[in-house]
Amino acid sequence: MNDSLPQDPDALARLLTLRLERLSADSPWAHRASGLRGALLRWLESPPPRGDASAWISEGFRILEAAAKEAPGDDSTP
Repeated sequence: MNDSLPQDPDALARLLTLRLERLSADSPWAHRASGLRGALLRWLESPPPRGDASAWISEGFRILEAAAKEAPGDDSTP
């Protein structure tokens, strides 16, 4: 994982919910991102001790990476 990312699962989950929310509705990943975002928000709202969210966090980063690969680059604007 990137050293500049927070190591705290709560902080990572909050970061992911913000990033997943910003995916374009036109993205083929938007529906999955929405479901995962909801799961992370419910996890954050549940009282500790909570279950492990590492699988959801990994999936969130995978979705963001896949969506970024499909996004048009800066050279796509006329």
